[in-house]
Amino acid sequence: MLALWIILGVVMVLALMIVLLSYLCFRMAFYSPDRPAIPSDAIDIPEGAAYEEFREDMEKWARDLRAMPHEEMSITSFDGLTLRGKFYEYAPNAPIELMFHGYRGTAERDLSGGVARCFQLGRSALLVDQRGCSDSEGNVISFGINEHRDCLAWLDFAIQRFGKDVKIILTGISMGASTVLMVSDKDLPPNVLGILADCGFSSAKDIIKKVIRQMGLPADVGYPFVKLGAKLFGHFDLEAHSAVEAVKHATVPVIFFHGDGDDYVPCEMSRINYEACTAKKKLVIIPRAGHGLSYPVAPDTYSNALREFFGEEASYQE
Repeated sequence: MLALWIILGVVMVLALMIVLLSYLCFRMAFYSPDRPAIPSDAIDIPEGAAYEEFREDMEKWARDLRAMPHEEMSITSFDGLTLRGKFYEYAPNAPIELMFHGYRGTAERDLSGGVARCFQLGRSALLVDQRGCSDSEGNVISFGINEHRDCLAWLDFAIQRFGKDVKIILTGISMGASTVLMVSDKDLPPNVLGILADCGFSSAKDIIKKVIRQMGLPADVGYPFVKLGAKLFGHFDLEAHSAVEAVKHATVPVIFFHGDGDDYVPCEMSRINYEACTAKKKLVIIPRAGHGLSYPVAPDTYSNALREFFGEEASYQE
């Protein structure tokens, strides 16, 4: 009997340790605490040496964005969260880029330059703050699992708000790119001209394992704790959806951008997504560009590729 109690005690301790480790992984990877408001005089720029060269441009884009007329918009997610966005109109009948930012980012930080690019190309822009980020509600970031459902909800909202003839491009950067790629296999309305995916990862599993290895830990040992943490405390399945599986059944054209100097989301992940994609597609690799920096590094190359890929239909025609 004593041996049985010892065994039960050991099992309970091990189970407790597994749950505790899974909770710590959840807090590190997925939990987003309530966000304080960004001071009106502060500009949030990503940290890292790769961004210093473009700090002045990024700050100008953000300040210009704050000064632009816009309309604040919101939707309610499938699980009851209020998600917020801002609409910047180029012209009343211009195509719209519905834009999604990256992991733990904000629309302003990650997409200000995108609005400048949209206006250059004759497009309006609807910038979304993703769940658990900036002004949107929520405390869990799910690497596109829940976010791609939010993307579909924003798409429905945009069509209702701007009319049945509105033309839309789904645009995302980093996690936002994977978010929009995850809807590529859906029965999307004809309003969607295509998808712009900038430095997205192939799957949540792939990028999380890559980060675990960067931490000097064995990915095959650490990943199950992360996946369990997502399930137990985030209430989502980390492997329920992925960009690379979705694009195998893509129903709209997809253009991929990635910098080959990206040390956060490897450029190879966009190559994997591109090879798997079965729709009309194009892959643009920007030499020496870091994570999310393809447009700042090569704005003309970036814009010209978009003009060529989407054609005149994706710009405002007088």
